[in-house]
This record gives sequence, structure tokens and C-alpha cells, in this order.
Amino acid sequence: MGLLRSSSSYSSSLKWLGFVTAVWVQSISGNNYTFSNYSGALKSLMNLNQLQLNNLSVAKDVGKAFGILAGLASDRLPTPVILLIGCFEGLLGYGVQWLVVSRTITPLPYWQMCVFLCMGGNSTTWMNTAVLVTCIRNFRRNRGPVSGILKGYVGLSTAIFTDLCTALFSNDPASFLVLLAVVPFAVCLTAVFFLREIPPASSADEEDEETSYFAVFNIVAVVVAVYLQSYDIIGIKTGVFSVAFASILLFLLFSPIAIPFHAFIKSLNRGEQDVEGQIQEPLLSSDIAAENEVTAEAAAAVEEENLGTERKRPVLGEDHTIMEAVLTVDFWVLFVSFLCGVGTGLAVMNNMGQIGLALGYTDVSIFVSMTSIWGFFGRILSGTLSEHFLKKAGTPRPLWNAASQILMAVGYVLMALAVPNSLYIGSMVVGVCYGVRLAITVPTASELFGLKYYGLIYNILVLNLPLGSFLFSGLLAGFLYDAEATPTPGGGNTCVGAHCYRLIFLVMALASVIGVGLDILLAYRTKEIYAKIHASKQVKKASSNLS
Repeated sequence: MGLLRSSSSYSSSLKWLGFVTAVWVQSISGNNYTFSNYSGALKSLMNLNQLQLNNLSVAKDVGKAFGILAGLASDRLPTPVILLIGCFEGLLGYGVQWLVVSRTITPLPYWQMCVFLCMGGNSTTWMNTAVLVTCIRNFRRNRGPVSGILKGYVGLSTAIFTDLCTALFSNDPASFLVLLAVVPFAVCLTAVFFLREIPPASSADEEDEETSYFAVFNIVAVVVAVYLQSYDIIGIKTGVFSVAFASILLFLLFSPIAIPFHAFIKSLNRGEQDVEGQIQEPLLSSDIAAENEVTAEAAAAVEEENLGTERKRPVLGEDHTIMEAVLTVDFWVLFVSFLCGVGTGLAVMNNMGQIGLALGYTDVSIFVSMTSIWGFFGRILSGTLSEHFLKKAGTPRPLWNAASQILMAVGYVLMALAVPNSLYIGSMVVGVCYGVRLAITVPTASELFGLKYYGLIYNILVLNLPLGSFLFSGLLAGFLYDAEATPTPGGGNTCVGAHCYRLIFLVMALASVIGVGLDILLAYRTKEIYAKIHASKQVKKASSNLS
């Protein structure tokens, strides 16, 4: 019994230690969204017009398309190897960009810069795949909070990088690129020792413990977000104040390390009765058995309806191969609605520097940071709330996506009208809604198509990032901006005024409305599987209360 208790204690603490390092990885893996912080330096150094600059941002996002490789690898390679691939690729991709921006080397040919930007963008797909796939499998009964917290820290990472660079290096683009190259490399080297798959919770007590610990993670994350926003509002970004800000921020990011230590001590203090309960519980109502019960009922229902068919296709909730998933209507409804949300949101983030300048702002870093911080709130709140209402009422997760798309359409219309402070409002709205899309789609895909091939399915959905960047940023924003812009001596162009992006915002508002319709359709088509998930959770809760 003592040996079993020791093994359980080690497993529980290692699982939480892995989640803490996953949070750290996500805190530095949103570098793909920081292009606006140094795009101006690239534009002037390379004498680019807006279309050429936007195509550089597309090249960065095209790196996401090669995330399919990370998805394939996630089913064949251990988590530490996937992390190592990502951190070395990021070191090279962002390192070369630093050499150019710092004028250590002369600007490379345009196509070569596209390659290194692509490498930088692709590096994050390896990090995100390793973290999301491993943690959702480790905490499969709390997929909403896991997705919300991890994706929330991705959203915060842009503000973390931006504010740290502003505090320590006066927002110097070259120093910013040093952070993008070196910090993710160092953090991933730490995570490779602790992040790995651990058996999920097998008893009601463990699930309750997970819920309480996730609440602590949420609180710490909110404190970090409010702290970052306060720094932006105060505006004092020099001297001792900046050093103090950076020190406190690093302390807050490091503080969740207390959770695995607490979990270890708590598990050591559990009595003999708890150990016996852990032995018996998996035989009665294990997590996997509960999930299989739901999917078995769904499979039986389909068999009755299609008794004459030779081979039964997997139903929603069962494990799908990638080919089985893409042959379903539900996958493509999810895919296109995801494109409408993240594609338009990414276009705003990629062009935030030029949008701010067009509207008369000289310092646009605050808008980049605000988009990141409010994106965090969208991710973390939607993950937690969607899980709460799923457990309470069986509310389909796609309804939350529909609500975010409505708000996003309103935000685009406000920015098109250029009402006073519209960019402040737009930064918050786009951030929140973009965050909701990412945090909700991650668990939705795993619930509809299973966890067995989840790494690859997730990265197929992530193809929307380069596709959306190309359509809305590279083509739509690039061409329409250049049509309104005035050429400048020596190459390049510039545009000042609300008219520069008005038509772009209106088209993106229309795309968001289309996304609303698709999300409502998906919610209707998946209401039965979410009702079954809700029933499964209620049955397990009732059996726990009886025991």
C-alpha cells in the first residue's frame, strides 16, 4: 500500500508539474501574433509596400500550414521530441530576423525572408501541438478549462513579450526579436523534462481536485492579465519602475509551481481509505469507461438506423481518422466557421501597426498589447463557462462561437465607422472574440472526433490561420490598402485616414455574419452528442454522491 501511495503521489505531482511547464510554454508561444511590433522596421529596411509587407505576414502564417507535420508526429513521437523540434526551429527563424533588423547582416532577398518567417511561424505549431494534445489527454474530463487556460496564456504571450521589451529595451524591434528567439528556446528545454502523458483522473475525488486547481490557475492568469493591462494604462515605462514591473511579472508567471508541490504533499497525507478508493474506482466508473459508454450508446443508435449497411462509420463522439473526419459535414462546418473568426481576427492583428498609423496614432504597441490581453479574457472565460454550462445543461459549445462572431461583426462595423476611440474598442472586441474561437474550437474538435488522432485533426483546423491570413490579410487588406495609399519616395507607400481600412472592415463584418450562421447550424447538428456528454457527467456525479 505504501508503494502504491508513493507511486500515486509521484504521478499526480508530475502531471501538475507538466501542466505548469505547459503554461510556461504557452506563455511564450504566441510570438506568431507579434509581427506588428517589428513589421515597421522590416518595411523600412526592405523598402516594401503594404502588399509586400502583408505577404511577409502571410509567409509567417503559412508556417502554420506545416503544422500537419506536428500533428502526424504527435501520434508517433514522444512529447519532448516535438518540443525540441519547435524550439530549435524558432531559434533559427527568429534569430535570422534579428540579424536583419539589428543590421548585423544586410537584408536578405525577399523570398529568403519569407522562408525564415515561415520557420518562425511553424515553430509554434510544434509547441502548441505538444502542449494541447498531452494536456487534454491528461485532463480529459476538464477539456474546457484546460483549453481556456492554455490558449489564454498564448493570448497573453503577445502582451508579455511586448511589455517586457518595452520595459527593458524601450520597445526596440531588434531586442524584441532576441526575446522571440531565445526565451521560447530556453522554456521548451525546461519543459522537455516534465511534460508527458500521465493517466487521467480515475475517481470523483481526483476530478474535484482538478477543478479546484484549475480555479487557482484561472485566478493567477487573471492577475497576470490585469497586471499587464495596468502597466499599459499607467504609461510609466522607464527606469526603476520598468525593472520592478518585469521582476513582478516573472514572479507571477513562476508562481503556479506551488501547485504540483501542494498536490504532492496532499497525496502523501491521504489515508488508507483514499488509496483503496483509488484502486476500486477505475473498476466501477473510470473516465475511459464513461466516455466509451456514451459513444457505445451513440453507435448503437446509428446501427439501428442503418442496419442494412455493411460497415458502420464512426459517429460523433467516437475516434475518427482524419479521412473519416473530413468526410463529415460537421467537420467542414466547423472548419469554415473557424476561418470566418480567426481569419478576420488575424488580419486585424497583422495590420494593427498600419491601422493605428492610419488613424493617427504614433505608438501602436498599446493596441497590440490590448488585443493580446483581451484575447486572454476571451479564451479563459469561454473555456471555463462552456464547461460549466455543458455540465449543468448540456449547452453545445458551438453556441459560444456564434455569440463571439456576432460581437466581432459589431466591432468591425464600429472600426469601419471610425467612431471616437474605435481602435480601443476594436482591439478589445477582436481580442475577446478571437480568443473565444480558439478556446472553444479546441475541445469541440476533440469531443466530436475523439482523442486518438486529435493532434492531426487539430492541425488540419489550424490550416485556417495561414488560409485566413492569405485571404483577409494578404489579399483583402493588402490590395485595398494599396489602392488607397500614396507612394513614398524610395519605395513603399502610406495611407492616413479612416478610409484606408473602411471597406476591409465591412467585408470582414460580413464574413463574421456568415460564421454566426454556420456556428448555429453546428450547434443544432451536435446537440444530441452534447446531451449525451451531459448525461454521462450527471450519471458519474450521481454515482459519486451515492458512494
